Amino acid sequence: MLIASSNSRRAFLRSSVAAVITVALIAGCGGGGETTTPPGSDPATETFASSLGVDLASMTKLSPDLYIKDVTVGSGAVVTDGQLLTMIYTGWLTNGSQFDTDIGRMPLTFHLNRGEVIPGWDQGITGMRVGGQRLLVIGSALGYGAAGRGPIPPNATLVFHVQITAAQ
Repeated sequence: MLIASSNSRRAFLRSSVAAVITVALIAGCGGGGETTTPPGSDPATETFASSLGVDLASMTKLSPDLYIKDVTVGSGAVVTDGQLLTMIYTGWLTNGSQFDTDIGRMPLTFHLNRGEVIPGWDQGITGMRVGGQRLLVIGSALGYGAAGRGPIPPNATLVFHVQITAAQ
């Protein structure tokens, strides 16, 4: 998925948060009746394409929907809430299909833990150092939820390689 500018990428990631919240609210307002929302993804039960290099057993499990692994620990400062981060990223589905990247384009900028990106990013990037690279495995509850988004199907587990290039 090609997104033309940093602002439109940020809007894409921000709108996904609203979609996840909307789906959660709709699912929670059923009054105890049956829901037609399919179950979310569970990274622990997924099969990952070997090209992704995902080994959940070697990753840190932050929650049932979020696993992280530092590929490179940065030498800069630890990022803090509210900082404006500049990121290089690539995202894949579990089958190895790449659905987005900003490599070769303007890097993505967003404020950490301000709800400008999917919750899996805010939670998974917290604690990184500038210059660091991290692998994130994000279940649908912290990603794009039951709605999906563009090329991302409903209830998809996502794999991201992220790198922080700057923090202000």
